[in-house]
Amino acid sequence: MATAMKLLLLLVCSYHSLLAHARHGPSYRVLATGSLSPDAVCTELKAILPSSGSGTTIPLHHRHGPCSPRPSKEMPTLEEMLRRDQLRAGYIQRMFSGATNGTRDNRAQQSEATVPSTLGSSLDTLEYVITVGIGSPAATQTILIDTGSDVSWVQCKPCPECHSQVDALFDPSSSSTYSSFSCDSAACAQLGEEGNPGCSSSQQCQYTVHYADGSSATATYSSDTLTLGSHTISGFQFGCSHAKSGHDDLTDGLMGLGGGPQSLVSQTAGTFGTAFSYCLPPTPASTGFLTLGAASGGADFVTTPMIRNDRIPAYYQVALEAIVVDGTKLDVPPSVFSGGSLMDSGTVVTKLPPTAYSALSSAFRAGMAQYPPAQGQGILDTCFDFGGGGVPSVPPVSLVFAGGAVINLDVDGIMLGNCLAFTANEDDNSLSIIGNVQQRTFEVLYDVGQSTVGFRAGAC
Repeated sequence: MATAMKLLLLLVCSYHSLLAHARHGPSYRVLATGSLSPDAVCTELKAILPSSGSGTTIPLHHRHGPCSPRPSKEMPTLEEMLRRDQLRAGYIQRMFSGATNGTRDNRAQQSEATVPSTLGSSLDTLEYVITVGIGSPAATQTILIDTGSDVSWVQCKPCPECHSQVDALFDPSSSSTYSSFSCDSAACAQLGEEGNPGCSSSQQCQYTVHYADGSSATATYSSDTLTLGSHTISGFQFGCSHAKSGHDDLTDGLMGLGGGPQSLVSQTAGTFGTAFSYCLPPTPASTGFLTLGAASGGADFVTTPMIRNDRIPAYYQVALEAIVVDGTKLDVPPSVFSGGSLMDSGTVVTKLPPTAYSALSSAFRAGMAQYPPAQGQGILDTCFDFGGGGVPSVPPVSLVFAGGAVINLDVDGIMLGNCLAFTANEDDNSLSIIGNVQQRTFEVLYDVGQSTVGFRAGAC
């Protein structure tokens, strides 16, 4: 029993960032040497919500933590999580490279990570879940969120080969407001060629999405009532999946938060407007939130322009301009960041151009000189040995975006286990991706109408 407990603790410690003892301070930030224990309980920390008019806010949880509505019996190793993460990031970068060149990159077409650009890019890297209701009466569904996907879907009855999930399969026949789209409907046509829309024997619109991690989703495109907190949305369009997806995480489906017309944000614009936000909690043992109709601006937010690519509408881009370590701006030419950058809830660690990452790694190692280097883990190579006793601390890291927006990363947004939670891209011309580790504890606001991305520190 003791051996098993030690093994579980080792896995959890390698997977999650260390808990913060102190989150603020002019210089070094202190880390606790202990992380989540196997019997950790949900702290249900109160989110510091902004004032919001007609919006709605629902809790958001890490899918593997004690706050999650799903059982947490199987946790991927850090190496496996990072392998999946690299698949997702590689596909996104190839896709943007193709879009920049005016066409889809042939490498993306031929890669095992090939996937429709407007429908989704990976499932197994997604880490955060919300609980919604679908149908009349509402059936509870626990689903992943993804800013890189547009089409939402859940598993539906009948589905003899669907993966196991925490809630009962959604039963369309039990909902008085359910309907499927016909093959010649405008909604079916809106999926485009990339969704491979086809017809069932009963002339229902069907589509298939192949995700970057090898998962897939084949579904009947449908509509029904969606319940978000105390709000109900009539005619919400989603996929009703009757086939095994290859993704087996006990979650019930996916909610697309991308910028395309099929996404939750676009579909609810008439009710909540085109601004939404989320706060990813500092650890899996605490709670964040998702807000539709988020209050835009405010004194607590720093903002940067949102950049959109018409060829790839699902993703939200920003312009990363500089990185600061312990108060000193890295000596990196601005041209290094000219490949662009984007915010992504599904990518785990931040991907940087090699020149920028090399400078960050060197400066961070210099600030951690009191700790011996440790062997890298997967794609993470700036790692340290904290086994010498005492309470470890790390130098603060800040990201600087266009328009002067500076975000001082929370201590849980700097390290993943004992490693710096950043890695290098293949070349300096590739897209940077701001991963979900770096977004922790910030309310990240996507205001599509105002074309801005905002950050509010200490929101959860």
